[in-house]
Formats: sequence, C-alpha cells, structure tokens
Amino acid sequence: MSWAGPGSGGAGERRHRERRGRTSPAGWDYGEGVHDEPIDPFNGDPADPTAGLQDPREDDALDPLTEVERQDVLEDLADLEIYQALLAPIGVRGLVIECEDCREPHYFDWDLLRGNLRHLLTSGRPRVHEPAYDPDPDHYVTWDYARGYADGVHDTLTEGTDEDDSADA
Repeated sequence: MSWAGPGSGGAGERRHRERRGRTSPAGWDYGEGVHDEPIDPFNGDPADPTAGLQDPREDDALDPLTEVERQDVLEDLADLEIYQALLAPIGVRGLVIECEDCREPHYFDWDLLRGNLRHLLTSGRPRVHEPAYDPDPDHYVTWDYARGYADGVHDTLTEGTDEDDSADA
C-alpha cells in the first residue's frame, strides 16, 4: 500500500493542493468562523443567567476614545514593548493590574495585555476580563515597577554619555 501524498498525482495530491489554496472540496475556508472575542456558551439557552442583562454592544451611548485617551493607549503599547524587552529575559511573564471593578489583582501576560490594548483602540471599549488560571504572582510586576525598572536601565545607560558630553565641552 502506497501513500498518495504530494507529487503522486492521487487523492493526497488533490488534498494537498486544496490545503495550500485554503479551500476544501466543500468550500470551507481555513480560519473561517474564528472570533476575536470568546463565544457566549449560553447563546440561545433559555436558562441563560445573563438573559436579563443588556448586551454592551447594543449600548449606543458609549463614546469613542477621545484623542487624548487614544494617545494614552498608544503610549501604553509603546511602553509595553519596552517593558517586555527588558523584563521577559529575566523571567517576568507580564503585568499585574489592580482591577477597578472587583478590587482584585489581574495577571496579564505580555501578549494578552497587548491584545487588550489594541482591542481598546479599535473598539473603544475594554475586553471582558477573566482572572488568569493559577498565576504565579512572583512572575508578574506592576506598571509602576516596570516603569521604574525601565527608567533605571535608561539612567544607567545614559550616565556614561552625560560624563562624556561634559568632558568634550
């Protein structure tokens, strides 16, 4: 029994070509139906515990981000890149943020926080958050710690150049 894989001209070749073209015989496209947001597990369920709550997507009164708020989010994204570059190599997995709603710490890895900030930029509203599953608090730092660490690294790197500049004058 031989395998009818790529190059053999058999059914395996046809399946391989179809995968490369991202279509299947039934016309299904790869990635079709993928959602940015989690799918509601109670959608259409008459026993939905949130049935009486208003869908936040239907809230027309929500204003888009102001230009100042948008600039703040863009600065946070830029800062996040710096913090990750400096802190990830020493084992920091992300940032911990004190939630204003529930007053509990929420642990975000670098990619999740970046995704949440980008979502805020595009939609104007924050994502629904869920606590991380069993995070190790020792691997997360606050924004203030990350900012202080980055400032300390910056100051250390520029100390030598300040002395060189004054010697040249």
